[in-house]
Amino acid sequence: MNNSLYRINRLMQALVFSLLPLCISAQSRYTLDECVEMALQNNVRVRNAENDLRMAKEQQKSAFTRYFPSVSATGIGFLADKGLLETDMGGQRISLLKNGLLGGMSATMPVFAGGQIVQGNKLAKVNVEVSRLRHRQSEDEVRLTVEQYFWQVVMLKEKLRTLDAVQAQLERIRQDVEAAVEAGVTNRNDLLQVQLRRNEMRSNSISVKNALGVSLSLLGQYIGHASDSIDVALELGGTLPQNPGHLYRSPQAALMLTTEYHLLEKNVEANRLQYRMAVGRNLPTVALGGGYMYDNLMDRDHSFWIGGLTVSIPLSGWWGGNHDIKRQRLQLCNAENLREDQSQLLLIRMQNSWNALTDAYQQVGIALESIGQATENLRLQSDYYHAGTCTMSDLLEAQTLYQQSRDRYVESYAQYEVKKREYLQATGR
Repeated sequence: MNNSLYRINRLMQALVFSLLPLCISAQSRYTLDECVEMALQNNVRVRNAENDLRMAKEQQKSAFTRYFPSVSATGIGFLADKGLLETDMGGQRISLLKNGLLGGMSATMPVFAGGQIVQGNKLAKVNVEVSRLRHRQSEDEVRLTVEQYFWQVVMLKEKLRTLDAVQAQLERIRQDVEAAVEAGVTNRNDLLQVQLRRNEMRSNSISVKNALGVSLSLLGQYIGHASDSIDVALELGGTLPQNPGHLYRSPQAALMLTTEYHLLEKNVEANRLQYRMAVGRNLPTVALGGGYMYDNLMDRDHSFWIGGLTVSIPLSGWWGGNHDIKRQRLQLCNAENLREDQSQLLLIRMQNSWNALTDAYQQVGIALESIGQATENLRLQSDYYHAGTCTMSDLLEAQTLYQQSRDRYVESYAQYEVKKREYLQATGR
């Protein structure tokens, strides 16, 4: 019986080890650039922005067709129980138009429409440019979100590594303390402190793993992959990132490069065109028209060509139209005021982003120094404990400081990378 159980256990172990490479190979490791590229291809926000851009282009094509003549065809046929026209002539009853056909084609070419067609086409072009800018904005938002999710995963993985290292240290301390307790060198209270500390680390490890699973799910959903099939290809080596000084750009010089400023400019341009169209709606319109007509109303074919020129002057329309022009002029003024106000806010945002970036860089440096100091403190406290000159509480406190310093480093490093992306986007890059 024991031999059978032993063979079954060996078989299960062999099966697990044979499937392990398949599980590992099924999980792909992606760099940040690869995650960004996949998100730009699969994210709903980007796809919708692309559709908005296509719709704007179709609207532009539709506006262009108004330069061409409008052509229409009509046809009428009728059959009555008696003539539509009846009269007495020479004592006889005459009935006319009992049935007949009438049809034709006509074309109207706008010669002058107060500039509405020209301004409408310019406005459609502006809408395309606005959609293109918003598409770029969507891409920037996706890049920033992917970077936030990516560095969240990196940070949690690094925290798990720290917990593993701390748990390994606690295991060695537990073994030493157990041996000391058995030898009667120390009391059992030290062993209980170590065991409580181990339970705390196990609890923290469970919480971090759960948070890591959620972060991987968010990243996977954003880039279009299942969370159990992806991993990030990055490990922090305990180094200081490159000084961000080379990234600095003057806010005044960067303002004209930002997508937000271009959108403000396009808003002013669109309102200026709408103002001109409001003026054009109150100007005379001239159209050249013509057509071919055919009728068969009296049992004989009759066809002819017709042409003409139409001039329309909105005399009473000036009453309401004048108010519409004033309204559009005020709307244009509001757009110009908004551009000036938001431009100032964009400059403030750039400076604030730069301050946040340099602050994050300095925090990484401070965290690195803390790791060195906490590591040395842990080494000394470990030596002191073995020499009997410090308590277990002092040793565990040193270990806590060591863990906190490493966690603070990965948090500040991830924060620095996100702030770098925010500053680049704030300055139009």
